[in-house]
Amino acid sequence: MLQGITRIRDRLRYALNMRRAMRLVWRSSPGYTLSSIGLIIVQGILPLASLYLMKLIVDGVAAGITSPVGISESFRKIIILIVFSCLVALLAALCQSISEIMRETQGEIVTDHVSDMIHKKSVEIDLAYYDYPVFHDTLHLAQHEAPYRPTRIVKSATQLCQSSISLIAVGALLIHLNWMIAVALFVALIPGFIARLNFADRMHEWQLRRTKMERKSSYYHWMMIDGVPAKEMRLFGLGPLFINGYRLLRAQLRKEKLSISTRRTLFELITNSCGLLTLFGVFAFFTYETVSGRMTLGDMVMYYQAFQRAQGYLQEFLTHLSGLYEDNLFLSRFYEFIDLKPMIVAPAVPSEFPKPLREGILLNNVCFQYPTHHKPVLKNIDLKIAPGQVVALVGENGSGKTTLVKLLCRLYDPTNGSITVDGINLKQFDLQALRKNFSVIFQDYIHYDVTARENIWFGNIELDPHDERVARAAEHTGAAQAIQKLSKGYATPLGLRFDEGEELSIGEWQKVALARAFLRDAQFVILDEPTSSLDVRSEYEVFNSFHRLLHGKMGIIISHRFSTVRMADYIYVMSEGEISERGTHEGLVRQGGIYAGLFEMQAQNYVYAPTR
Repeated sequence: MLQGITRIRDRLRYALNMRRAMRLVWRSSPGYTLSSIGLIIVQGILPLASLYLMKLIVDGVAAGITSPVGISESFRKIIILIVFSCLVALLAALCQSISEIMRETQGEIVTDHVSDMIHKKSVEIDLAYYDYPVFHDTLHLAQHEAPYRPTRIVKSATQLCQSSISLIAVGALLIHLNWMIAVALFVALIPGFIARLNFADRMHEWQLRRTKMERKSSYYHWMMIDGVPAKEMRLFGLGPLFINGYRLLRAQLRKEKLSISTRRTLFELITNSCGLLTLFGVFAFFTYETVSGRMTLGDMVMYYQAFQRAQGYLQEFLTHLSGLYEDNLFLSRFYEFIDLKPMIVAPAVPSEFPKPLREGILLNNVCFQYPTHHKPVLKNIDLKIAPGQVVALVGENGSGKTTLVKLLCRLYDPTNGSITVDGINLKQFDLQALRKNFSVIFQDYIHYDVTARENIWFGNIELDPHDERVARAAEHTGAAQAIQKLSKGYATPLGLRFDEGEELSIGEWQKVALARAFLRDAQFVILDEPTSSLDVRSEYEVFNSFHRLLHGKMGIIISHRFSTVRMADYIYVMSEGEISERGTHEGLVRQGGIYAGLFEMQAQNYVYAPTR
């Protein structure tokens, strides 16, 4: 028994511990919050005035029936009371309408504020977080609850305060008559409140257990509606398979959720029945008191309505209190996401990034292992890039080439070893200052569904979007030729996601991505498979542009095409996370090792073999 009371007390404390939620609401809309408080006070007091006026009207009617003054005089007084009652009702309706508008507006503002917080945190946290499935669960819950939980908190908090004020006013009236009535009121409704808290716990625990299943169903949904997998879905006939998988997952989730909801509804029916029995029991008591002459007819009407309203206010109060408890439970996932701290941070007093570079970049015994992997991806990497030097990374898929690039941009930190720029460890630089000096195009570059101009301008957003360098970058990579054929040129939206959008070929998209890299005024250029989707002529044209792009800069080229690799000053061959060979193209071919073997395999494809 004592343990049960302690649990209820802890839940109440948790429900009322809304400092973070209220701080969130206040910061997003302080003006609306103050206005809401004023309306809450007015709306809380008005019911008491309405009850008292109704008592006076009923007593006036009862007195007028037996009064020797005359019907007209008695009716005149009653009419005045009715007019006042009408004004109070109109004021209550006006306050309710204003309150609804303000609550809806404030809810939208708070929801947008919460979404903004999620967006900021999403771009702030480390890339490493995305390697953890548990992070995706937390992110899913935060995104799922964010659109409506803050709105519900605003609504529940305002209704809770309003119900509290009305309940105190009406409750004081009932206690003045008989304190036992107030006790009966609470006793009848408390079991329902406890049930709501229990079911809120169950629903929250169920939601946490089923997050992975929810995410999987969302993934199936995305596979069926997005344009990226659309081709394979049709070619391999995968549609029915994914539709059935989605249905099975949703059916399981629906079954479990409805089971909890059904039990909650049945329990609420029982507790609500107890409340109705209490209401009519109290009504019988008021009737007896009136017949006995201890209460006037107006008193009976007033007290009955007071008890009825008090029951409603208390039920609203407990409902919104349990709702706040439930909202706080679910918002704990949101706070868990917001409280994530970046592991890759800049020092309090960062070093200035060298410009121009004098010594270059040095990787000393660098090792790296992804958090969710069981073996290292990079092992004992020693690599140097001198100012003005272009190096190439060659190796089979999975050898660690792209991972090394991520370390250079400090998207991850090495597990062991160090990376220095002009003798200064990367960890000593401000992150933004460091990354501004890198221009990178990854092999999985982004197709931005914005205009062609913006697609290139994103490479250096410090420029004006209409700066002539945007068009010049497109000309260097051959993207200008494709853009000029579009209906609105550089103002044409790319992709088919939005109206008036036009699609490019894969090769044309790669030229646009290369133009983005050209535009960035960086000391270090990294091109990951920069010509993988280009035809022979485009590759030749872009190849010539590389010399202009990389002139006077340091660069890394990752490519399986040896026509691209040969432009590098120095080549590193990677195998299973280690550097197995190093040297110039000619030197590596003479060594007859891994590089020579890969080069020979590719060269054979270009050797003319006469037919027999």
